[in-house]
Amino acid sequence: MTTPGHCKQCGRDLPADAPQGLCPQCLMKLGLPSEAPIREGPEKTLESGSSAAFSPPSPEELSEQFHQLEILELLGKGGMGAVYKARQKHLDRFVALKILPPKVGRDPAFTERFTREARSLARLSHPHIVTVHDFGRTPTGLCYFLMEYVDGTDLRKVIASKTMTPHEALAIVPQICEALQFAHERGIVHRDIKPENILIDKNGKVKIADFGLARLLDPAADAYTLTGVDQRMGTPLYMAPEQVEHPHSVDHRADIYSLGVVFYEMLTGELPIGRFAPPSQKVHVDVRLDHVVLRTLEKEPELRYQHVSEVKTEVETISSSPAPEPAVGAVAALPAAAPGVAPAAAADALRQLRAPAIGLIVTGVLALAVTSLGMVWIGLNVAGHGAPKVSLAVPVTSIMVVLPAIFIILAGRSMLR
Repeated sequence: MTTPGHCKQCGRDLPADAPQGLCPQCLMKLGLPSEAPIREGPEKTLESGSSAAFSPPSPEELSEQFHQLEILELLGKGGMGAVYKARQKHLDRFVALKILPPKVGRDPAFTERFTREARSLARLSHPHIVTVHDFGRTPTGLCYFLMEYVDGTDLRKVIASKTMTPHEALAIVPQICEALQFAHERGIVHRDIKPENILIDKNGKVKIADFGLARLLDPAADAYTLTGVDQRMGTPLYMAPEQVEHPHSVDHRADIYSLGVVFYEMLTGELPIGRFAPPSQKVHVDVRLDHVVLRTLEKEPELRYQHVSEVKTEVETISSSPAPEPAVGAVAALPAAAPGVAPAAAADALRQLRAPAIGLIVTGVLALAVTSLGMVWIGLNVAGHGAPKVSLAVPVTSIMVVLPAIFIILAGRSMLR
């Protein structure tokens, strides 16, 4: 008998042989067919409704359409095109040539939109964004971008090498934040932040690639149709929940969620799927990073950071200040959040217990102090008036005050622990 497993996206029970560990409901949300196996690896770009896989031309075939370039090699391919290393002959410099899938160029309604969006992307001049040198369309209808060539690697390969330290991750995240903030201020959302689109040159400088390309190839963002009205551009395991459920109404906060997924993966080597533990429970990292990462991964956009610059500020503050010493007897890290409970909200709730706990201790101490003063006053009056009989109600009342005060103090101490 097959032992049922759990969906990696929502936690539902499902057969162990379910494709990619996803239940039928989540498969439908992601736009993936439940009857067919899913290609392995989170780096695959999702294009629901697309037909045959894009097969890029060889460098020799491509050279016939770009006489001004010497096409050297194919660097990579995906659902949104292919990238080649090339050399501009007249400038004698290396460049990256990005070609879009041929079906894009066949759509007559795409041409105007391509020109408008490409001009916007070419204006994104920032040290941490790959520069667009030129764009156009070949006589055969092939749309392309001529971009800055980054001599280095991508974040996917760095993560796969399992050599990344938390210190290196904390150095990378602020650079990503600077690039995203610059684009967001100009109304451009990346919508496909993932390790493959985060390039790192030989000097450790971060460059974000493919800015705005997901929106450019999204048919519902304008009046043209590319591969169907239900197409969703992005990479499933890095997409914000609203990007899956309402792909055509996302804003810059979707990039913040995707950044959270990348951040979690850099720290732990794993993806935050289903019920996941905070980073400090998986690896030895500063517990303060739990709050930052979990807040970026909030399901509701309103509960996340509202600007990626806030993430940068918090990460830099943590990097530049020593980690707090754990309290004696304190729990090292928060448990994994229960279904339906936001992890960051749970952490905030625990922090909010401190004030009521201190209030209970103060109340108990004051009650004991007032009772003690009352007993002293009674003792002095008894001594000064010939030691008359003291009513039994006095010690009984004192005990009734003292015992609850002691319990209140103990309760406050337990809450603090």
